[in-house]
Amino acid sequence: MSLKIVLVLLVVAGLIGTAFGYFLRWIIALGKRGSMELEIKQMMLEAREDAKKITTEGERKAEKEVQKRLGELKEKESKVQQTEDRLIKKEGLLDNRQLDIDTEVEKIKQKITEVKEVRDKIEELNAKKQEELEKVSALSKEDAKKELLRAVEKQYEEDILVRMQKLEFASQEKLDRKAREILTTSIHRLGNAVTADILATTITIPSDEIKGKIIGKEGRNIKAFERATGVDVIVDDTPGLITISSFDPVRRQIARVALENLIIDGRIQPAKIEEAVEKAREEINRIIKDKGEQSAYECSVFNLDPRILMILGRLHFRTSYGQNVLQHSIEMAHIAGMIAEELGADVQIAKAGALLHDIGKAVDHEVQGTHVEIGRRILQKFGADERIIQAMQSHHEEYPYETQESIIVQVADAISGGRPGARRDSVENYLKRLADLEAIANSFEGIEKSYAIQAGREVRVFVKPENITDLEAKKMARDIALRIENELKYPGEIKVNVIRESRSIEYAR
Repeated sequence: MSLKIVLVLLVVAGLIGTAFGYFLRWIIALGKRGSMELEIKQMMLEAREDAKKITTEGERKAEKEVQKRLGELKEKESKVQQTEDRLIKKEGLLDNRQLDIDTEVEKIKQKITEVKEVRDKIEELNAKKQEELEKVSALSKEDAKKELLRAVEKQYEEDILVRMQKLEFASQEKLDRKAREILTTSIHRLGNAVTADILATTITIPSDEIKGKIIGKEGRNIKAFERATGVDVIVDDTPGLITISSFDPVRRQIARVALENLIIDGRIQPAKIEEAVEKAREEINRIIKDKGEQSAYECSVFNLDPRILMILGRLHFRTSYGQNVLQHSIEMAHIAGMIAEELGADVQIAKAGALLHDIGKAVDHEVQGTHVEIGRRILQKFGADERIIQAMQSHHEEYPYETQESIIVQVADAISGGRPGARRDSVENYLKRLADLEAIANSFEGIEKSYAIQAGREVRVFVKPENITDLEAKKMARDIALRIENELKYPGEIKVNVIRESRSIEYAR
């Protein structure tokens, strides 16, 4: 019984404790809720204060901005008002000026009317006078004029004929004198000295020991150099000098540059020679490009294709009757420009036609046809102006003169080439004979390259060893010699040297 009572009391005590705990929790929650409401109210009061301050500051700034804008508006209104005042004044002035103009126009109209009246009176008086004269002379105005002219012509017929002849002769003499003055002035303004190109180049060497290196053992180095360059190297007893001889200026320049570089390097051997010659060719190509660009710039000829300038630069190493072709072309361009300026022709077209008139000579040994026809094809291929082609194509009268500039180019060519000492026929014939020797050799199948050396007394022909046998090389030498005998005229004898050389190259890696 007592255990049950104890359990009941424990249960009652637990319930009471639980209820008391919930009550305390409720009391604490009510306290916290009151403090949060106070904090919220405090934050709301602070927010209202901040909002009031921001509003007050915004109103103050807005008022300032309004005042500023009102000031600017007043200033603009003032400027507009001033502008309107000026326009009103100008309008008044214009009105006054218009009134003055209207007054002047009225006065001019009155004067025109008066002039017309006076003119009508004069014409009327002239008509009456003419009628009276016709009545007196019994002739009309036209009949009187014809009769008077007939009488004067008959009386002074002989004097008129003599006068006409004098005027004709004087005009012809004046035209001839003017033409001579233009040509004389052009020649005088371009009085360039003529320097004939030579066929040999002399190279200075530091010591005679270098001569031995250049010759090499049993002449191996000098033979390799002559084969690579196609020139004739003359090593004689002259101290400190070696002579390079060739009719082709390009080969001679390549040989000169290569030999000078080999002398500086000091290592002269066949492999090094081939390397030096290849570098010299690249350097000469750069020189050719520079010469073409310089000549066009010197003559003020622009907008030409770079490939045309490259071909033009090759003329620096080409001669015609002993006259440097590029220098001759530059000289012609200046002369043509002067003549064109005097005659009122197109100066730029005349200059360009003169500068490019012999461009075909740069490749005439590689392409068939006359240098004029080759030049025309080159210029057409690279898009030159048709007027330039018309100006250059007639300088040897192969084509008709289509423009005034074509005649000017032909005259400039005659002036440049016809001056005393400008050209030498014997040199040109000599060079032509050497070129013909090489052309005959190159016409055979299996030829790698050929060179005319020893002043044309020897032709050195290199054949492709894979295409030509030793027996065929001997037969080729005989065939070339026979063709030379049949087709060329020359003093003495010409040695035909056909060379067949095989090389086997491998690399150890």
